Parts: sequence; structure tokens; C-alpha cells
Amino acid sequence: MKRKLQNITNKATYFIAIIAILLIWQMLCSFGVVPSFMLPSPVSVCQALVSEFSVLMGHVRVTLIEAMAGLAFGVVIGFVTAVLMDSYEVIYKAVYPLLVITQTIPTVAIAPLLVLWLGYEMTPKIVLIVIATFFPITIGVLDGLKSTDQDAIRLMKSMGATKFQVFTQLKFKSSLGSFFSSLKISVSYSIVGAVISEWLGGFEGLGVYMTRVKKSFAYDKMFAVIILISVLSILLMGVVKVLRIKCMPWEQK
Repeated sequence: MKRKLQNITNKATYFIAIIAILLIWQMLCSFGVVPSFMLPSPVSVCQALVSEFSVLMGHVRVTLIEAMAGLAFGVVIGFVTAVLMDSYEVIYKAVYPLLVITQTIPTVAIAPLLVLWLGYEMTPKIVLIVIATFFPITIGVLDGLKSTDQDAIRLMKSMGATKFQVFTQLKFKSSLGSFFSSLKISVSYSIVGAVISEWLGGFEGLGVYMTRVKKSFAYDKMFAVIILISVLSILLMGVVKVLRIKCMPWEQK
């Protein structure tokens, strides 16, 4: 009962904070403290969201396809890389510095090169999302694998367990928590990466739509896209949370 009450209180605080921010935002716009061409009011943004809803949904579909495809490849590559790095010390020493270097290069700097090399279709966007998402997955899974109880590993080996059995029955399950934590980060990165890649070239997608409305100075529509991107990221992180509960039921006990 106490836990449920705490959850309700936390959610109430969250919604109150959002409502307070929206009210302050609306008041700043209504009283002319901030010019409307610089910061459209929440009412204007909602009106733009409603009027452009059908158009935005078409762009959302493209962005989601790019994000999910890139995320899928990023998860597979990141997971396999983490397993190899955990299994072989030579691979760990060789690959880990390269992983760190890839994260020092700004995504915006890579995107134009990918467009130049791979064209304006979906391929460069998926590659950029893979680059943005595989690093959190790799590091998260690697930390989970390395944090496995060494005494439990020695116990299984003393009972004749093979490396594959140790991995599937112990290490894999131990890394699930870290995996889902990193997946939650990667999901938000996938949406942001898709939008950034669409800024620099493309025919459809939320990033393309943002570029068009920015050139026409329709900032209410631009803010509508920003809100839509935030909602998509929150919903996808919610899906990851549900998957974690389904895959790790022992955490709920």
C-alpha cells in the first residue's frame, strides 16, 4: 500500500511540474514577454499539431522505420561485440579504444559524409542510427557480463558446465538488467539520430519536415515536431520498460 501511494505521489508530482511549465510558458507568450515569432505559445503549438496531424503521421512512419531498423542492427552488433570482448581479452584491448573514439566524433559531423557516400535514401540514416545506438548497448552488456558473480561461475565449472552453458544460464541472465538500461538510452538515441540524419538530406521524415517549416518560419509547427519526437521517445522507453518486466519477472517479486 505504501509503495502504491509513493508511485501515485511521484506521478502526481511529475504531471504537476509539466502543467506548471506549460502555464508559465503560456503566460510569457500571452503577456508578450517573449515575441510569438521567437517562442510560440502552447496553444499555438497544439493547434499546429492538430492541423498538421495527418501530414506528421506520414513523416512519423518513415522516421520510426529508420529508427527501428537502425536500433535493431545496433542492438545485434552491440551485443555480439560485447560478448566477444568479454570472451577474449585481446579483442577487448583492441576494440575498446576504438569504441571510445567513435563516441568523440559528433553525429552531425558524420551525417554529411554518410549522405555523400550512400546517397539520400534510407541507408545512410540507418548507418548513422547504428553508430549512435550500438555503443550504449555494447558498454551496458559488457558491464553486465563482467559483473557476473565469479563464485557462481566457478561453481558451474566445477560441476562440469561448458562455456556455452555458463553464458546462457548465468552470464546472459546477469547482463539483462544492464542490457535493458542501455536499450532505454539507445531507443531515444535512435529517434534523435533519425531526425538529425534527415536534416541533411532526404524526402520524408520528421527531420525533413522540420527543415521545411524552419525555412518558412513556421515555428509553431517546428515546436509541434519537437513535442512529437519527445512523445515518441517516451513511448518507446515505456515499451522497453514493459519488455524488461516480461523478460525479468524475478525483479517484480
